[in-house]
Amino acid sequence: MTARFRVEVLGPEHRRGDFCCGNEALDRYLAHQAGQDVRRRVSVCYVAVDVASGRIAGYYTLAAASVLLSGLPESLAKRLPRYPSVPIARLGRLAVDRACQGCRLGGALLADAAMRALRSEIGVFALVVDAKDAAAAAFYRHHGFEDLAGDGKQMILALQGLARTRRV
Repeated sequence: MTARFRVEVLGPEHRRGDFCCGNEALDRYLAHQAGQDVRRRVSVCYVAVDVASGRIAGYYTLAAASVLLSGLPESLAKRLPRYPSVPIARLGRLAVDRACQGCRLGGALLADAAMRALRSEIGVFALVVDAKDAAAAAFYRHHGFEDLAGDGKQMILALQGLARTRRV
């Protein structure tokens, strides 16, 4: 049995205009901005490609960033050196095409992002995301993220021990 999707870096061969997740901003980003961001090296865009059709079924972006140590939940901050800020990987966007919603691709993309951050050759303490709405926040909480800022939209997942405690 073969996998239904393969995850790879966005390239010129991918048909971005066919993607529709139901969120105009996320659709527009993939169609018009993602390639520029990759070329400028401000983020990397990974796409899940449906092996049978070649269509983009989902995507996410990763970028290097940092967060203030003072802004972390105490449960995370107490394990870290007392530097003013700590390095993180920022999950900028994550979206699944309408045709693939409900088939657990979002969770698989999130796991792929966490594993790429873990395997990174630079120091990365955590994965951080800005949840766009309550449904997105619930999705990230389901996958182990906790609130980073008081507004409940910026969320964090510590990567230390993740590979040992979860099947990612």
